[in-house]
Amino acid sequence: MKIKTVCTWDDELWQDVSPLYMEAFGEKGAKHIKIIKNMFVQGIAELHVGYNNSVAVVMALTGKLLSDGVMIIDYLAVAEKERGQGLGKHFVMYLRQKALAKGIQKIIIEADSEETPENTKRIQFWQSCGFLLTEYVHHYIWVPETYQATNYRFA
Repeated sequence: MKIKTVCTWDDELWQDVSPLYMEAFGEKGAKHIKIIKNMFVQGIAELHVGYNNSVAVVMALTGKLLSDGVMIIDYLAVAEKERGQGLGKHFVMYLRQKALAKGIQKIIIEADSEETPENTKRIQFWQSCGFLLTEYVHHYIWVPETYQATNYRFA
């Protein structure tokens, strides 16, 4: 798999990953493109895209709080037809290596906290990647779902 990471907005790269992003988050939880672009303008975002045969099959949008030594995995998606092959875990390992190289001490992801089979499966995925579920549940004012934080700390 070829992986490309950018820390500035790239229209061409977004065109590659947009169908994957919308497939995974379009109906629930997708940020408006203006918000994502603004994250890049502020210098707090990176877009990571994994390709198989020049087709985007996995993506992550991450935020960074370098002063706090934290990376936030805002979104991570694997193309539906590619799931179950280890791409997600491989990509999380890639993100961990990127974070470690930047001196990041902790990675945070928020997972839907509603107890559904789909959300339980997501949390189990993060736990299988070494993340620990915390007690912290976040209530955003603009979406009805609640999210529970998981984190990964480097030793």
